[in-house]
Amino acid sequence: MKTLTVEVKAGSTIRRYPAVKSDGPSDLVFQSVVKGAPMRDNNILVRHIKPAASKLGVPWVNWLVLRRSFAMLLKKNGADVKDAQALMRHSKASTTMDVYMQFDSESQRRVVDGLVN
Repeated sequence: MKTLTVEVKAGSTIRRYPAVKSDGPSDLVFQSVVKGAPMRDNNILVRHIKPAASKLGVPWVNWLVLRRSFAMLLKKNGADVKDAQALMRHSKASTTMDVYMQFDSESQRRVVDGLVN
């Protein structure tokens, strides 16, 4: 990725920019091509996430789908609600639980099996 360039048409000329401005551990994953500044969230979704989802056969993806998926992965891996709240940066745990964490029969089965054993 470091060696890739992006061509941007500017009038009758074409400008070339490196695809990745900086790649340190604290740098942005999605950087604007020209300045390395944060990209707009819709640009990230349309340019990167939706094409990747399409290649994986996921017909519909948006930010809500991604946040709910993240919440459910946290839940399936045994994360405490307060940990999920902090990771999702919600001010209230009820937001995490009511909006993002969905019903999961597998999780219920695991809890009930734990009671029996």
